Amino acid sequence: MPVTLSGIPASPGIVVGPAHLLRWEVPEVPARAIGPHEAEAEVARIHDAFAQAIGRLQEVRERAERQAGPAESAIFDVQISIIEDVELRSRVESVIRQGFAAERAFDVVMIEWREHFARSVHAMMRERVGDLTDVHIRVLTILLGLGDHDPVDLPEGANAILVTHDLTPSLTVQLDRGRIIGIATDAGTRTSHVAILARSLGLPAVVGLLEATTRIESGDQVILDGAAGTLMVRPNAAELAAAAARAQNEKREQVELARLANAEAITLDGVHITLRANVDLPDEAEAAARSGAEGVGLMRTEFLVVGRATMPDEDEQYDAYRKVIEAFGSKPVVIRTFDIGGDKLPVGGFPHEPNPFLGWRAIRMCLDQPAIFKTQLRALLRAAVHGDVRIMLPLIVSSDEVRQARFLLAECAAELAARGEPHRADVPLGIMIETPAAAMIADLLAKDVAFFSIGTNDLVQYTLAVDRGNASLASRYTPLHPAVLRLIARAQQMGAAAGLEVNVCGEMASEPLMAYALIGLGIRQLSVSAISVPLVKRIVRGLHTERAGAVARQALEANTAEMAEQVLRAGLDADRGAQG
Repeated sequence: MPVTLSGIPASPGIVVGPAHLLRWEVPEVPARAIGPHEAEAEVARIHDAFAQAIGRLQEVRERAERQAGPAESAIFDVQISIIEDVELRSRVESVIRQGFAAERAFDVVMIEWREHFARSVHAMMRERVGDLTDVHIRVLTILLGLGDHDPVDLPEGANAILVTHDLTPSLTVQLDRGRIIGIATDAGTRTSHVAILARSLGLPAVVGLLEATTRIESGDQVILDGAAGTLMVRPNAAELAAAAARAQNEKREQVELARLANAEAITLDGVHITLRANVDLPDEAEAAARSGAEGVGLMRTEFLVVGRATMPDEDEQYDAYRKVIEAFGSKPVVIRTFDIGGDKLPVGGFPHEPNPFLGWRAIRMCLDQPAIFKTQLRALLRAAVHGDVRIMLPLIVSSDEVRQARFLLAECAAELAARGEPHRADVPLGIMIETPAAAMIADLLAKDVAFFSIGTNDLVQYTLAVDRGNASLASRYTPLHPAVLRLIARAQQMGAAAGLEVNVCGEMASEPLMAYALIGLGIRQLSVSAISVPLVKRIVRGLHTERAGAVARQALEANTAEMAEQVLRAGLDADRGAQG
């Protein structure tokens, strides 16, 4: 009998295929004592497991390099070096000779090492905890004779749906679109890293399923509906037929929406709404340009660092930025500086923190690490000669942060001039409004910047005190909460009063009802996922801004998010009905 698991819609699309269950977690290790005469055999076992793990990592590294490039695959070099560490091997051998079986000895030592590294005062050591965990899992899997679940084990054209608890950097690097057609995770929300990644890759996804990994076995036939947020396990013939019909309807819908690519985003009362695309990976740029987007409203740069062992140099960054800029010709490309931390897993010596969203992240990290920040800024100034580039700073809460960044930007321009390197020194500098603090002092911040971009993913989180990556709190993550709407309205009003462009680049802009609300609040620039550009364009072309404004003002006075949603939905439905 079919079983349907409900989660959170993360990336649209309906796919049917076998589940590939990936349990990437430290397995339970039985307590097994050994006699003195067994010690040398157990030492031999651990060395054999180390050799197998290194061989496997080398294989995985080669595959990841072919798929993602040498920089991204370097994470596996770090893991190989951990296994080859003389101190680690010596410690494991010592514990074995104290009467522990190889798997138990290795488990004990790795727990010690992970705890020691996590408590270290050195950020570089704390950053290695994730790699230690991956090594811990991989070697124990071999010692315990468990199946190897690397995603790359799937045969070419397997058309499998990846089911896992969450995606780590090392797993993300291995994702192969030739083998995986959809993603389902226990963890995550619509604005978490895995959801944004899935939309960027064009993979249907459902997140926040909570117990998918305990309810599904590898090989189970499943239907993943990324728009409905459901995962049906072992469907019958009738359910498969219904899914095929829904998929066909979606394809027809996509064909119709594709016809809007070259249409203008103008409302029924003649107001132009600028629609730009969010870009997460340089390889997405050409597809985003074909979507009908009028430039890039948010290019995330975390892809350059997440899951890597070292930070990218200036030339590598320059090449990545240039690729996106050239794909859009003369259209604006807004590039956000590193927003590392929070749900973007740390790398390159950045610390793991118990409360990362309130910790050392984004602009705070960049200003405290000027060498890293200036490398990025120089690359951006060099890339800016190839098009209309604007630089955007994340998580700004004070004018001091903007001024410090501007000072470093001026230093970078002077350094490039001294090198004789072609660059632009006049790149517009803007900020993201992502906290209640920034929204409340938007009038003051407007004096120091060229534009605002409202990052609703974090703004909702910080306003409502709801961790946007916590699947258990997903129902409380409500972007249409009146408090959020009022902060957006304030930022828009303050920005407009100062003559600034005000854009919304969070996932909120990609949802039709929420896009309607944003336009009603006075927003005239939206940046959405590339696959959402035609959908939002259709919404824009079917509304009146004056009516949307009146409805949005009612929503601002609602007592709850539910009431605000009802008001907005009624307004949007009325607009659609008026079109006949």
